[in-house]
Amino acid sequence: MRISFRASGNAKMKKLYLSKKNKKIFGVCGSIGETYDIDPTMVRLITIFLCLSTGIIPLLVTYFIAWIIIPKASRV
Repeated sequence: MRISFRASGNAKMKKLYLSKKNKKIFGVCGSIGETYDIDPTMVRLITIFLCLSTGIIPLLVTYFIAWIIIPKASRV
């Protein structure tokens, strides 16, 4: 049995870019919110909760790595 998952022909894949308009520190949470149509404030609150519940250092390191890896939005 073979199962395949294909996007429909008119589906467009969104790309993750650092946000310029929903930027508080580096724009990581704002860009995640914009890409997945979630309120960036909710993403920030979830990030703060995870930071406090898992330890501050691991999530901060992850945040900084995301800031380095996620490309900046073009100036178009």
